[in-house]
Amino acid sequence: MRPAPSAVWGIALVVAAVACFATLDTTTKLISTGVPLLMALWFRYFFQAVATTVLVLPARGWRSLRTAHPKFQLLRGLLLLTSSLFAFLSLKHMPVAEFTSVVGITPLVITLLAATALDERVSKLRWSLILGGFVGTLIIIRPGSDHFGWSTLFPLIVVVTNSWFQVLTSKLARTEDPVTMHFYTGWVGTLIASLALPFVWTSLPSWWLWAALILMGLAATAGHLLLILAYTRTTAANLTPFFYAQIGFAMLGGWLAFSHVPDSWSLIGIGMIALCGALGAWLTARESQALKQVKLQPVES
Repeated sequence: MRPAPSAVWGIALVVAAVACFATLDTTTKLISTGVPLLMALWFRYFFQAVATTVLVLPARGWRSLRTAHPKFQLLRGLLLLTSSLFAFLSLKHMPVAEFTSVVGITPLVITLLAATALDERVSKLRWSLILGGFVGTLIIIRPGSDHFGWSTLFPLIVVVTNSWFQVLTSKLARTEDPVTMHFYTGWVGTLIASLALPFVWTSLPSWWLWAALILMGLAATAGHLLLILAYTRTTAANLTPFFYAQIGFAMLGGWLAFSHVPDSWSLIGIGMIALCGALGAWLTARESQALKQVKLQPVES
C-alpha cells in the first residue's frame, strides 16, 4: 500500500519545517548572550514580514491580503509571537535538545485539541503512537533530574501557545490562502515587537551576530510557510507523529554548535520517537488506502 500523494507531501513538508525550527532554536541559543532578546525577536519577525511582502505583493498584488477571518489572523499572530518570546527565554537558560524535548509534548496536546476543536477522528492505535512518542520524550528529559528547574515553566507556556497556534493554522488552512496567513503572521509579530524595540536596540559588536540574525529570519520564514503548506495537504492527526523529528534535528544542532552529545537514555528516547513516527507513516498509508477503497465501492440504489 502506498500513502496518498497529498499525505506524503504533507509529511515531507512537516519534516522540512521542523528542521528549520531546529535551526532557528540552535541559532537563537548561539546569539542569546550577544543580542538582546526582544531585539532578536523583532528581527526574526521583521525578516519574515519583509521577505513575504517582497515576494508576494509584486506577483499577486493586494488581493493577497484578503482574508475572511481577520480576527483569527490576529490571534494566530499573537499566539506565535507569545510562543516565540518564551522559546527565546527558554533557550537562554536551557540546552537546545532539552528545550526541544520538553516542547516535544506539543504533538500530544495538538492531538487532544484536534479531537475536540477540529472534530478529527483519532484512532486508538494513533493514540498509542502519540503516547509512545510522549514516553520517549519523558525518557529524554527525565523529570526529577537536574534538567528540571524554574526555567522549565517557559517551555510549558510554549507548548500551550504553540499547540493552539498549530490547531488554528490547521483550521484556517481549509479556507485561507497559505501565503495570506504567512503575510499576516509576520506583520502582526513585527508591529507588536516594534513597541519594545526603541528600549532594547543596541549596536552589535560582531558581523557574525548579524549573519546569525539573518539565518534566524530565513529559518523561521521557511519553517512556518512549510508548516502551513503541510496542513493544506493532510490532517493534524496524520502530521502529529512527525513533529517529534525536531528533537533529532535539535540534538544534531546542539552537537554541531555546542558539542553537546546525548547520553544513552536520550538515545533510547530518540529511538522510541523515531519508531512511533515510522509506525505513524505506516498507519497513514493504511488509512489512506482504506479510504480510497471505500470511495471506489459502488453505491447501491
